[in-house]
Amino acid sequence: MWFEILPGAVIITTLLSVPIYAMYGLDKLMIGNAFRRNMDERFSRVMYQRDFRLTDNPYKMNGLDAIPDEKTN
Repeated sequence: MWFEILPGAVIITTLLSVPIYAMYGLDKLMIGNAFRRNMDERFSRVMYQRDFRLTDNPYKMNGLDAIPDEKTN
């Protein structure tokens, strides 16, 4: 019957979803944040590097107050 496929479908769906949910815990453990930033485009990589350089934490929201003032003589 058609319902004989259900146990196999549940097993396959479960096994395919394990890495997705495991990455949440692994990222939290490894980098201290459960979410990664998208690095597909060059602009995103540049913004990640800028945020890391300015605040040493690329996941913290940065505004103009995060940029240090230049000292003028």
